[in-house]
Amino acid sequence: MAIKVLKETELTNTIAIVVGTRPGIIKLSPVIRALEKKGVNYFIVHTGQHYSYNMDKQFFEELELPEPQYKNDVVKKATLHGGQTAEMIKGLEKAFLEAKPKIVVVGGDANTNLAGALAARKLGLRVAHVEAGLRSDDWRMPEEHNRVMIDHISEYLFPPTEKAKQNLIEDNVKGKIEITGNTIVDAVYQNLKLANKKSQILDVLNLSPREYFLVTSHREENVDSKATLEEIIESLHVVHNRYDLPVVFPIHPRTRKRLQEFDLEKKAKLIRGLKLIEPLGYLDFLRLLAEAKLVLTDSGGIQEEACILRVPCVTLRENTERPETVDVGANLVAGTTPDKIVAAVKQMLSRERRWVNPFGDGRARERIADFLNERLCS
Repeated sequence: MAIKVLKETELTNTIAIVVGTRPGIIKLSPVIRALEKKGVNYFIVHTGQHYSYNMDKQFFEELELPEPQYKNDVVKKATLHGGQTAEMIKGLEKAFLEAKPKIVVVGGDANTNLAGALAARKLGLRVAHVEAGLRSDDWRMPEEHNRVMIDHISEYLFPPTEKAKQNLIEDNVKGKIEITGNTIVDAVYQNLKLANKKSQILDVLNLSPREYFLVTSHREENVDSKATLEEIIESLHVVHNRYDLPVVFPIHPRTRKRLQEFDLEKKAKLIRGLKLIEPLGYLDFLRLLAEAKLVLTDSGGIQEEACILRVPCVTLRENTERPETVDVGANLVAGTTPDKIVAAVKQMLSRERRWVNPFGDGRARERIADFLNERLCS
């Protein structure tokens, strides 16, 4: 039986936007709004990678985005990267075969984006990668595998910075490269006023601006290791004792599961001043981040958001694919041991919040939408 590849004459003048994770929804939301404003035909496909209310539906509601036209509901059954990616590819292929988009847009480095890029490429569709060219050079990270593979099979690549563009050139990618700036700047600028107006999270948690630390941790290399996760928890204990300020930790479902499996949840709950809370909606989290004294995180997206908001950041990893945040003085990469984390916190708190945002002017969405619209009509 012949393998199905869509012919150019079969395709519609439509763009498919692939989402499936909280960061992806946030970062692609400005692009969706820009396409809609310009009257460009598009539809949203949800891979189902995140499927809890807080990690998924709430973001669509808060950001006032249209519901996905297609959604895959079987991914939650997969427990391994390969199985999860395969289930998403199958669902995406079905959607693409039905809608026949000319261009498929993916944004970032999650399994969602690799699945979207592979499903599109195998059907002969053009792939556009928002946030192309990021590199941690850490081959232990599944995200590093994903971003490298996506970049090499993309027709159009939108690096956020000159450094990301140079990474693509050094990797000898074949697609067309266009620096756009980072859509996270657009998202932060668009939504911060709304967050300040709507969110009451500081009152709910009895917090005062710049009088608390914020923590996030969900990376596989951190939370899937009992020793590493225990080091992070101990670091938070030391930070609280040193500064006598609340440490707010919205727990990612993956992290909570590991705390329970490793019998660390009770230890974490006994730490005075450590507030373990459920995952937050985007507007509440943005407000919490904007008002924090400092954020400790292993999230690449939060490193960017903190930099844009001029909130000092300590990265709980050995490396970062956002070196621009370090270069401008907004971030320190500390690793996961208590002594290094505490030293990094001290150093970042001594810095003035005067760094320059390296991720663009907040108009990335317009550049991307214009570029895609031109290619859609060609």
